[in-house]
Amino acid sequence: MANIVEKIAQQVTSVGAKASYGEPVTVGGVELVPVAVVWFGFGGGSDEAEQGGGGGGGASIPVGAYVRGPDGARFKPNLVALLAVTVPLAWAVSWGIVGIALASGGRRKR
Repeated sequence: MANIVEKIAQQVTSVGAKASYGEPVTVGGVELVPVAVVWFGFGGGSDEAEQGGGGGGGASIPVGAYVRGPDGARFKPNLVALLAVTVPLAWAVSWGIVGIALASGGRRKR
């Protein structure tokens, strides 16, 4: 099991920026490079009897593209995808701050 997890970890870490930036494509005479937020997760384990299991997964959300124009490349965001990523993140962060504030609200320094 450990060998499988190590092999997966090596493959995932070697992907790097190639996973976030696609190959340049031409659409309607305009060259663009697609950009995505990509993440992976995996895990596994075994017991003393060498029995175990594992699993994993990943996701890719297209957040926009770099579009080549007369003034150089500009990033054009995919607003729907950006909202899908940032709204839950902002919600989680704000509730985390509220939780910390509520937890520390009862304690006073003396």
